[in-house]
Order: sequence, then structure tokens, then C-alpha cells
Amino acid sequence: MTVPPPGDRTAGPPAGAAGLAARPAIRMSLLLLAYCAFISLGLPDGLLGVGWPSMADSLGLSTGTVGVLLFAGMIGYLTSSIATGFSLDRLGVGRLLAASTAAASLALAGYAVSPSLAVLVPCALLAGFGGGGVDAGLNAYAAGAFGARQMNWLHAFFGLGVAIGPMIMTAVLSGGLSWRWGYGIVAGAQALLAIAFVLTLRSWTRDAAGDTGTHEARAAEQPRVMETLRMPAVWLGVAAFAIYVGIEVTTGLWAYLLLTEDRGVSAAVAGVCVSAYWGSLFVGRVVQGFTVERWGTGHTLVAGLGGMLTGSVLVALPGPGWLAVTGLMVIGFAAAPVFPLLTLATADRVGDAHANRAIGLQMAAAAGFGGAVIPAGAGVVVEQIGPYVVGPLLVVLCLVLLALYAVMSRRRGLLDNPRSTS
Repeated sequence: MTVPPPGDRTAGPPAGAAGLAARPAIRMSLLLLAYCAFISLGLPDGLLGVGWPSMADSLGLSTGTVGVLLFAGMIGYLTSSIATGFSLDRLGVGRLLAASTAAASLALAGYAVSPSLAVLVPCALLAGFGGGGVDAGLNAYAAGAFGARQMNWLHAFFGLGVAIGPMIMTAVLSGGLSWRWGYGIVAGAQALLAIAFVLTLRSWTRDAAGDTGTHEARAAEQPRVMETLRMPAVWLGVAAFAIYVGIEVTTGLWAYLLLTEDRGVSAAVAGVCVSAYWGSLFVGRVVQGFTVERWGTGHTLVAGLGGMLTGSVLVALPGPGWLAVTGLMVIGFAAAPVFPLLTLATADRVGDAHANRAIGLQMAAAAGFGGAVIPAGAGVVVEQIGPYVVGPLLVVLCLVLLALYAVMSRRRGLLDNPRSTS
């Protein structure tokens, strides 16, 4: 008998009725609501980039002050992501999503009426807290309730939200309205989403806990916190998420400088190429959402990680600009399924009882270390050595990620209980 790849949830159910019952049938209403939630999660990120010059001008702030808001948002996001993993079984995913979305709506409304930086900073903290709760909570729920296809599309919708945000703010400013209207519109959309979560509380509870149990009963059965924190598999996953997001963000952040200052690409063309890189990530998640159930989660992950390394080598090779651009497109398309599928396989690595906590820690590492520390560190290296070093840095990071995945895949038990997909 052929053994499916590690963590492969698409290779067929294990023997026995238990495998067939591993994941409940997907509720279409909750799936659509989850897609909307991930769109809303990306909207605020897109608003700030376009709106900040107008915000800074109207509030009398320097351009660099945006760093204060980003730092406050990161602190809120990290705090919420970590706390979510350890409290989800007590609160229930429906209550968590409703409260987190309401917090995000309140924070964005605060942005819309803010008279000064003193109000913006706590709003940024609250927005990060709400966003972290939605991200970690939905990823934890989806890892148990959705299949590989839905996980890919879920994260694709986040990219759609990031793309829609700038459009909203651009339309507002182009129409002669204040930037405050952009935040007000998104705050209203978040409020409607919070209401939708409240109205579907019983559905989320039933799917997450089962018809015969309660969240309190499940919480009583949870292992001790230190049991989770002592597991090597948990920290291997945390490291993998940090490195993956570090690759994704470092590529998008420093590609423009590499193309313009080292490969002789014009500023206008380089800007389009960076946008195309992010677009390839979105397209990859949509396309591979269709293919993952045929290839299997394990094979798709291996192909994605190998493709990321191949693209990084193309970026690192000295040569014409088109070679580096090709590498960027390969990285984006190949990286597309890695984050959602690693999330999906979390329970395979750490066990169901530890999965929610592990996912919360993974989201925190992805946002903090992966989204901030690694790209910033890469910037220091680029400043000291030169933009050509971006390619070699990506190669090293991809090799580290491949090594982490190899270690995780060989841990005892991953081959014994592959999960089915629905």
C-alpha cells in the first residue's frame, strides 16, 4: 500500500469510521462568511498606504509617524494572536470572531473621527488586536472544518481585500472627500460583518464543538499550557511560519530596489513587476485551490517550497532584469499554497488538542518575526552590502524553510494518520 505524503489530507481517509468523521460537512453560509471576513482583514492594510499622506497633512504629522501606528498595530496583533490560541476553546470561535470584528470596526471608526495622533495610536492598537483575533480564530476553525481547496481560497480572499482597500481610499480622495470617509466606509462594513457573526453564533458553535458538547466541556479536556509549549513540533511550526512570511514580505519589500538599482529596470516597470509579484501570489492561491485535491497537500507543499527555491535562485543569478522578474513571478506563484496548507496540517503535526494554541503562536510569529524582523534585517544587510544581496538572502531563507519542513515531515506519527479532505 502506498503511504500518502506527510500531513496529506487529500490522499483519502484512514481506515475506519473515525477517519471519515474527521471533518464535518462544510456549511456554505459559514464558508462565504469566512471569505468575507478575510477580505475585511485585508482592507485596512490597503487603506493606510494611500490615505496616509492626506492623514498626515490634515493632522499635522510627519511622514515617518506612520511607523508609530504600524508598531502599535503589530503589538495588538501579536497579543491577540497568542491569546486567541489559548482562549479559543473557552470563548468559542463564533464569539471570538464577533468580538474581534466589532473591535476592528470600532477602531476604524476611531480613525475616521480622530483629531490627533493621541487617538490614532490606541485605535491602531485596537485594530491590530481585532485583526489578530479574526486571523488566528478563522485559521484555527478553517484548519479543522475546511479542506485544502477552501484554505487556499480563504487566503486568496485576504489578498483581494488588500487590493480593494487602496481602491476605496483612491475613490474617496478622487471624489474630493476626506480620507475619513474611507475609514468610515470600511468601519461600516466591519460592523455589518460583526452582526453577521452574532447572528450565526449557534452555527459556529455547533460546527466547532459538535452537537453534543459545549466549549466549556472541551476546555476542561484541554492539556495544560506547558504541555503545548514543551512540544518541539509546535516550535518547528512557529519557525516555519516566521521564515515563510519573512520570504514573502522580504521579496515584495526589496524587489523594487533590486530591480532599479542592480538590474537596470526603470522605476515604472519595476513598480509594475512588484505588483505582478503580489498578483502571482493571489492567482496561485486561486489556481492551486483547484489542483491541490488532485495532487495532495504533501505533494503541493513540496512543489511549492521547491518552486520558491528555484525562483530565489533566478533572482540571485547575475543577469538581465527579465531573469530576476521571472524569479519573482515563480516565487509568488509557488509560495501561494504554503501558508494555508501549513496551517491546514497543524493538527497533523501537534495533535488536535494542541492545534488552536499552535496556530495562534504561528500567526503571531508570522506577523511579528516574519512580517517585521526578517524584512527589516534584510534591509540592514542590503544597506551594508548592496541590493544584489536580496537574491542570496532569499535562497538561504528558502533552504532553511525546506529544512524545517523536512524535519516536521519526519516526526513520528505524521505518516500514520493522514486526514481526509472534504
